[in-house]
Amino acid sequence: MNFPAEFISSIRPLLGKETDLFLSALAGDAPAGFRLNPFKAARNPMKATVPLQRVLWSQWGYYPEERPAFTFDPLFHAGYYYVQEASSMFVEHIINELTTGPVACLDLCAAPGGKSVSLLSALPGGSLLVSNEPVRRRANVLSETMTKFGHPNVMVTNNTAKDFSAFPHLFDLALVDAPCSGEGMFRKDETAVEEWSVHNVEMCAARQRDILNDIWPALKPGGLLIYSTCTYNTVENEENALWAAGELGAAGEPGGTFVHVETAKEWGISPSFNDRVTGYRFFPHKTRGEGLFVTVLKKAGTEADKTVSGLTGVKSKRKPSPYVKDRSVYTDVFVKPNEPNQTCLNCAVAGKRPILTNLLLSPEAFDFVEAGNRIVALPAVHSETLAALNERLKTVSMGIEIGERKGKDFIPSHALAMSKDLNPEAFPRYEATYEEAVSYLRREAIALKDAPKGYLLLTYKGEPLGFVKNLGNRANNLYPNEWRIRSGYLPEKTAEIFTPPAQSPDS
Repeated sequence: MNFPAEFISSIRPLLGKETDLFLSALAGDAPAGFRLNPFKAARNPMKATVPLQRVLWSQWGYYPEERPAFTFDPLFHAGYYYVQEASSMFVEHIINELTTGPVACLDLCAAPGGKSVSLLSALPGGSLLVSNEPVRRRANVLSETMTKFGHPNVMVTNNTAKDFSAFPHLFDLALVDAPCSGEGMFRKDETAVEEWSVHNVEMCAARQRDILNDIWPALKPGGLLIYSTCTYNTVENEENALWAAGELGAAGEPGGTFVHVETAKEWGISPSFNDRVTGYRFFPHKTRGEGLFVTVLKKAGTEADKTVSGLTGVKSKRKPSPYVKDRSVYTDVFVKPNEPNQTCLNCAVAGKRPILTNLLLSPEAFDFVEAGNRIVALPAVHSETLAALNERLKTVSMGIEIGERKGKDFIPSHALAMSKDLNPEAFPRYEATYEEAVSYLRREAIALKDAPKGYLLLTYKGEPLGFVKNLGNRANNLYPNEWRIRSGYLPEKTAEIFTPPAQSPDS
C-alpha cells in the first residue's frame, strides 16, 4: 500500500524508530473481531464452533481465528453478536471503570453503532442511551444495529450536535467519536488513503472543535466527555483535547480534569504524545486492532468523585406529538389465560383491543404509546425524558416498537422479535433449518412444515430471527425488506460461530 509522503513525514517524528514497524502493520490485513450481545447470550448460552481469543480490554469481545462469512450467519442478523474491530471496544472498559450507577448517556456520532453497543454492554442497569447520527442514511443503519441489539433503554436520533443545546445539563456522560481524517482505517479503506491530505486533517480538526463546543452545554457539571478519533495525528487528538480543556471548562480551567483510566501493560496501549493530556493510543504494530485515540475530560463542577452516578431526566411540557402516553392502552383481557396465542393478535372483538402487555416479560416496566397505527413500549422510568427529547429532536426509533394495527389485524414489529424483553411464550415458534433461515433473511417466500397458522416467531438455534404470518400453503415473510441479504451466494459450509451446547443423555 502506498501511503501519502506527507502522512509518513508527519508520523515519523511521533514514532521515531517504530515508524517502519507501524507502516508495515498498517499495510497488513485488518484483524476480524466481534462482540457478544451479553443480554441475548445470557438468555441463550451457546458454545463457540471456531477457535476464539479474547479481546483483553473487553469482557464481551473476541477475535475468531479465521474471518467467517458473517453475512451468512443467521445469529449475526438476530443480534446475538455484532462485528466490531477490537480497539473501539475500549469504550466498554472506560464505562466499567468510571460509572457506578444509572446515567443518561449520549453517543453523538454513533453510526454504524459499534460504540453504542459497547456502551450498552457496560452501562449500569437503568441507564438511558441516546444514540445519534447526523446523516439520515447512516442514522437508519444505526437504528438497525440498535434494534437488533434489542435493549429498550435506547433512543436513536438524527440531529446535529447543536440541536442538543436545547437540553442543558441533561447528560451525565457523552461520547464524541468525532468524524476524522481516518488514518487509523487506512488498511480497511483505500478511499481514506486517497482522500488524506494535510488540508483535510486541518478541516477535520476544525469541525471536531465545533462539535465539542456545540455539545458541551448538554453535559452536566462534573459529567464526563469521552473524545475519540480513529486517526493518529496530534492535530485532531492532543491539540483538540487541550483546546477543549482550555476553552470549554475542563482540565483545571476552571476546575475540571482529564480522567485517568487503568490499563494493563500487556494490552499494548500507548500513552498520549503530550504529557498535559491523559490519553490512550492504539497502534497496529502494538495492539491487535485499528488506530484509535481516546481521552476522557471531566466538565468543571462541584463533584469531587471522578465516577458518574445518579440519573435525572427532563420532563415534557406538553403531550409529545405524535406519541400519546397511556398506561392503559392495549391491556383489555378477552381470552382465557390458557388459550393458544393468548396475545390474540388476530382477534376481532368489538370494542376490545389485543392484549399487547402479554408480549413483554415485564409489561409493568413500560408505558405503551401510540403513533398513528404504531404501538411503542417505552421504559417507564425514562418515558418523560424520551417524550421531551422527542418533541425537539428527529426521532428514528426509541423503546420497543411493538407492532402496527392494520384494520382488524395487528402486525407484530420486527423490533419486538429482536427485543431482549420479548415474552418467549407470546408466540408459537418455528425452528428453522440453516437453509430456511438464510432464505428468510433474503426475504424469500418460504413454506413451513407442520406449523400452525397465524403469526409465528421464526427462530434459529433458539434465537428469534423475526416474524412470519403462516397461511398454511405458504408464509408471508415479514423480515424488513431494507435489511435483507442481497447476495445470492451461499458459502460451502455454514458460516456459524456459535451453536447450542450438546444435550446430555439425561436432559
